[in-house]
Amino acid sequence: MSQDPAALHLPVLVERCLDLLAPAVDRPGAVLVDATLGLGGHTEGALRRFPGLRVVGIDRDPHAVALATDRLAPFGERFTAVRTTYDHVDDVAAEHGTDGQVQGVLMDLGVSSLQLDDAGRGFAYAQDAPLDMRMDPTTGRSAAQLLAEAPEAELRRILHLYGEERFAGRIAAAVVRRRERAPLTRTTELVDLIRGAIPAAARRTGGHPAKRTFQALRIAVNGELEVLDRALPRAVEALAVGGRIVVESYHSLEDRAVKAALARGATSSAPPDLPVEPETHRPYLRLLTRGAEEADEAELARNPRAASVRLRAAERLRPTPAHLAPARPRRNA
Repeated sequence: MSQDPAALHLPVLVERCLDLLAPAVDRPGAVLVDATLGLGGHTEGALRRFPGLRVVGIDRDPHAVALATDRLAPFGERFTAVRTTYDHVDDVAAEHGTDGQVQGVLMDLGVSSLQLDDAGRGFAYAQDAPLDMRMDPTTGRSAAQLLAEAPEAELRRILHLYGEERFAGRIAAAVVRRRERAPLTRTTELVDLIRGAIPAAARRTGGHPAKRTFQALRIAVNGELEVLDRALPRAVEALAVGGRIVVESYHSLEDRAVKAALARGATSSAPPDLPVEPETHRPYLRLLTRGAEEADEAELARNPRAASVRLRAAERLRPTPAHLAPARPRRNA
């Protein structure tokens, strides 16, 4: 497999993301946190377009951090990589921003091209590989361990909630029957099990029959939605007034969480019967997109992986009211 990051990854909607961020980050000394660094495609675009910008990139995958760091080395001290999960975004902003805040946060959610295209990582149902699926392969339990240990009810819940899989019960029961004989350790073993568990008619429609199960297991193994739920309010809190957040989601569960977090900030928290809206209850975000933007035909022709993207953005209008700010102890990033 080629290790040229530019060849491995074509960033989705990069120019639109940069257009939305530009009013906040196109100034000397501005700091952008790329909360999902991946192979650094969005960061490279930002550093080239905004000469006064510094970018701090966050990623939990050590391989991605190494490749992106090499790719972005020509930008010198304008780029810094931090290996952690992106729910540490406010800690990273506190360390690298001005007065603890930054001018922009970018999130490109989901699995990266590096992870999908590396057969050995086990993310892809079309390639034989160990059932791993960890974004950070040095920590946590793998998909194989999850399938070997989780009760049937938990497996059914994961497949139904995270994969929206109609046949979650059948697949979970088949996993439990199979592991009584031998554990599932390879992606092809899981694909064959799924094919055998669902009705023949369902295998002929709706895309690859393993797609939803693989998505669900990946989300569960990496705690993706839990990390996102923690990260969104912390990312808003990390923004200086006038700062902007841009988020790209790739499935409905992610987009639902992003929509709710941004709408919360863009909505008055005052009771509707108050004659005068108190300053402390006015919206602290302004939505920059009308609903969720999707890729146009030109983007899809350039990058087929943009088919499912949903993009939302907002601007920080004022400090978050104390009664709405995320409360937690400060950690070291």
